[in-house]
Parts: sequence; C-alpha cells; structure tokens
Amino acid sequence: MFTGIVERVGEIRAVEDRDGTRRFTIACGDLAADLSPGDSVAVDGACFTVSALGEDSFDVDVIGTSLERTVAAGYREGVHVNLEQALQMTGRIDGHLVQGHVDGLGYLRDVVKEGAFWRMRFELPDDVAVLTVERGSIALSGVSLTVAEMPGASTCTVGLIPYTYEHTNLHTLESGDPVNVEGDLIGKYVGKILAARGEGPTE
Repeated sequence: MFTGIVERVGEIRAVEDRDGTRRFTIACGDLAADLSPGDSVAVDGACFTVSALGEDSFDVDVIGTSLERTVAAGYREGVHVNLEQALQMTGRIDGHLVQGHVDGLGYLRDVVKEGAFWRMRFELPDDVAVLTVERGSIALSGVSLTVAEMPGASTCTVGLIPYTYEHTNLHTLESGDPVNVEGDLIGKYVGKILAARGEGPTE
C-alpha cells in the first residue's frame, strides 16, 4: 500500500530482457539503503518487488502482463521514474490510499501554466473515468492528485503546485505521453457494490 507521495525521482540505469521478464536497474541514490530484497516499491505508481540491490540502485523484474498494462514497456536507459516505498501503517497518509495496481494508461492532452501552478488535462481509461469525481483522488504516474475538473466524459484536469511539478517526473511529460493511472480505491468499491445492485457503472 502506498500514499502517492513521491519520495524520489530515480533513473532507469539498465534494461535487460530475460526469459519471460524484463529486468530494470533503477538508480535511486541513498534510498537503496532503506530497501531489502522482497520489498515493494511503487515505480511510476506500479507496485514492483525489489529483486536485487546495488549500492545506489535496485533491480525489479517485470512480467509481460505488467509490461502490457503500464508505461514500463517504454522504459529505456535515462528515463526518470517516480519512486515511493511501501507505506508504514504507523505513519501519516499524506496523499490517499494507493495500491500500486495500475488500472491502465492515461494520456496527457495539454498542460497550461496559470500563475504559480500548472493545469494538466489527461485522457483516462473509461473504467477509471466513470468512477472519478471532481475533488476526488487519482494517482497519475504514482502521484496522488486531486481532480479539479471533469471537463469531458473521459478526461480530468489536475492542478500541480510548484513543489509537485518540480519534484516528480510529471514536468517531463509532453502532449500525448502515457502515464500509469490508478483510480480511487473507495470509488472502485462503491462502483462494484452499485453495479451488483444494478444501480451503477459496470466494468
């Protein structure tokens, strides 16, 4: 379980195709000292398991289904990724409850700077959009964000303060770029209950 509060921006150091998996070595600085093999780390919001550790890096092995569903398929050396360690339940939840189970890919439509903040509009997967509400929560590339507007049936707008813009990889996005999307956990359960009653959206 995660909160969507990015701890560090890491960098893909190496990519190795293996039998049925792809191994990524991710440079993470002194964050490596806090990790152990078997730990969960959210990489752009996708929960991966640490398979090996270096002095300032860690490795994850990603299988085909995760490659198909996340932006990891496009990772190459030099790509910057948002990193967050798993939540300790004794700590504060500063964002919202994020499982690290990516629902699908979204796409940046446009970004506009308005005064001291940035307004970004994303196209969402239909099954996420139907459960997303204004002033609700959404995780984009593993970043916990508040939905400012739902200007279309499958689009949402979020506002980024300077700190979030500068301390995540969202500032590197250009129009059309994909992001990992995880819809609000509570919204999913409410939608599931309503659908079972015939009163809400279906998957």
